[in-house]
Amino acid sequence: MPSKKKTSSAKILRVLLYLAIIVMVLVTLYPYFVMFTSALKSRAEIYAKQGTLLPIEWQWSNYVEIWKLAPLGRYFVNSIVVAGGATVIAILCGIPAAYALSRMKFKGKKFFLGLVIVSQMFAPVVLLVGIYKIMSMFHLTDTLIALVFVNAAFNQAFAIWLLRGTFQSISNEMEQAATIDGCNQVQAMIRILIPVAAPGIVTALIFVFINAWNEYTVALTLISSDILKPLTVGITVFNGYNMIEWQYLFASSLFATIPVVILFICIEKHLVGGLTSGGVKG
Repeated sequence: MPSKKKTSSAKILRVLLYLAIIVMVLVTLYPYFVMFTSALKSRAEIYAKQGTLLPIEWQWSNYVEIWKLAPLGRYFVNSIVVAGGATVIAILCGIPAAYALSRMKFKGKKFFLGLVIVSQMFAPVVLLVGIYKIMSMFHLTDTLIALVFVNAAFNQAFAIWLLRGTFQSISNEMEQAATIDGCNQVQAMIRILIPVAAPGIVTALIFVFINAWNEYTVALTLISSDILKPLTVGITVFNGYNMIEWQYLFASSLFATIPVVILFICIEKHLVGGLTSGGVKG
């Protein structure tokens, strides 16, 4: 009898868990559903006093017209350049820094690690004036390279912290065996440590890319030429002085989420392992 009660209670808990997951998924996806349906409405229907959730007349042409009204293709390329460049720089700089913090002993290690954590507390908007002055000094305003450097800098601390935890979860014996086989410390890191730490590196990569892809404030401040705007800033062209073209804004916003969704689908299997390995105490 006790075993039957345990079995029934376990089934009830499982059903409740599934119901909670379904509710969370619906709550998360509901804003995207509203964006999708609103993007298929006409301007008159968007501003109607008694609106409906689903369009009365489905305006599929809205997804075509956004390409005619704004250079979204150019904005998309700019975002790829900025997010991709920032991700490459942050990962290439983060791997040796995280390796040093996890494997080497040197004076000021704890202080440096504290600075890495403190740097995460500063939002880009707080340092916006200083960023603009520095970029003006080096004549980098209104350039994509400025956005690449800024996004890489603001995501560097997160990449170092996550990769440090990943490297600490890997046994030192693997590197020691590589050194016995004739590898130096750099070769052991490249041939042994980095392949094993691939899940953590992929996790850091995707988070840095998403943060750089979604960045808006710095790009709005540094970029003035319309042709150099990333997608997050470029789609504001549908936000006019007298009226917001919500149907076009929603359509272009959904388009902006596609690369991130594709990236998640491609490397989702590495994400959980990377987050778990990055949570090691030390």
